[in-house]
Amino acid sequence: MSNKKTIILSVLTFVIAAVFIVLIFSTEPTAQSEGATKKSAMLVSVEPVFLGDYTPVFQATGSVLAFEDIQLNALVSGQVIKRNSKFVPGDRVKKGTELLKIDPADYQNDLELRKSELQQAQTNLEVELGRQNIAKQDLKLIGEDSLTEDQKNLVLRKPQFSAVQANITAAKAAVSQAQLNLQRTSIKAPFDAQIISQNVTVGSQVSPGVNLGRLVGIEQYWVEVNLPVNKLKWLTFPENENGAKVTIKNTTDWEEGQSRTGFLKNRVGALDQQSRLARLLIKITDPLNLDKENDEAPELMIGSFVQAELEGEEIKGVVRISRDYLRTNNTVWVMENEELRIKEVKVKLMDAYYAYISEGLEDKAKVVTTNISTVTDGIPLRTEVEKEESSDE
Repeated sequence: MSNKKTIILSVLTFVIAAVFIVLIFSTEPTAQSEGATKKSAMLVSVEPVFLGDYTPVFQATGSVLAFEDIQLNALVSGQVIKRNSKFVPGDRVKKGTELLKIDPADYQNDLELRKSELQQAQTNLEVELGRQNIAKQDLKLIGEDSLTEDQKNLVLRKPQFSAVQANITAAKAAVSQAQLNLQRTSIKAPFDAQIISQNVTVGSQVSPGVNLGRLVGIEQYWVEVNLPVNKLKWLTFPENENGAKVTIKNTTDWEEGQSRTGFLKNRVGALDQQSRLARLLIKITDPLNLDKENDEAPELMIGSFVQAELEGEEIKGVVRISRDYLRTNNTVWVMENEELRIKEVKVKLMDAYYAYISEGLEDKAKVVTTNISTVTDGIPLRTEVEKEESSDE
């Protein structure tokens, strides 16, 4: 009897549990399709892009070069008897400043000697002119008709007169050379310059060709940079003075935000042998900030490594996007109607920061800036704004 009661209680317990399970599943809320769609949509960030006219900026690196760079050489021999106190590395001198003085005594004596030779030749000319006057009188007595032309020239002492004139010409040239040698004993700066090296001092014995030091001009410097040849068509080279504007930066040595402004000057007529890139020269005036208007600007140093940003010609009627948003095979991800669209685009130009799209993107298109792991055309997308609106609801 007890076994029968146990079976009845077990069956009753099972029935009651089954009823509870049915009630739980029958009262569970049904998920709406709209909510399910929003939960499965991928959260991304987008950035609108616009059709317009833009100025590209090309980035290049290069070195600072001297525009005027000379090795100062002696042109005459002698002992250095004077050295300008500013003729030391690092100092700056004005054009025409005397840097060194070679003992001029021998050259002053030579000049006096040459002057005396010239004076003697001029005296000989006066004597010869007197003899010619006598010869003319003699010719009248002899009679011109009885002599040939050559005989007349001999009688009139024309060969002697030519010789005296030649001696005067030679004497004048000797005087000029002696004066030039004397001037060369004073060695002066040929332009406004900075002294890079100084190799002689008072007491040094010098001769023609001896390296006295190195000077570089301070009015302007060059910056030589390399750029791909296919970018040259977008740059403006000067017809007269200045070409495209260039911003020079030195991220290693200068403070953040500091830069110098230069202008594109020339294309060097040969590619760089190693990189096979075009070589460009950029002109920078007042590189040492000697003008008051450049007091706050950083100084340039010969040989320093810098970065150049070259402004190109304006590109009209294109859409500009960050280079980071140009995807594989020249595609761009765009959000349209809350779905991903993979757009094939035509890139007209790429510079240091942007890609300029001529075909494939519309004005005000929403470019997806988030990197998506699974990329399929048409997958649902949502933005942070849509996420907040969904939360408010």
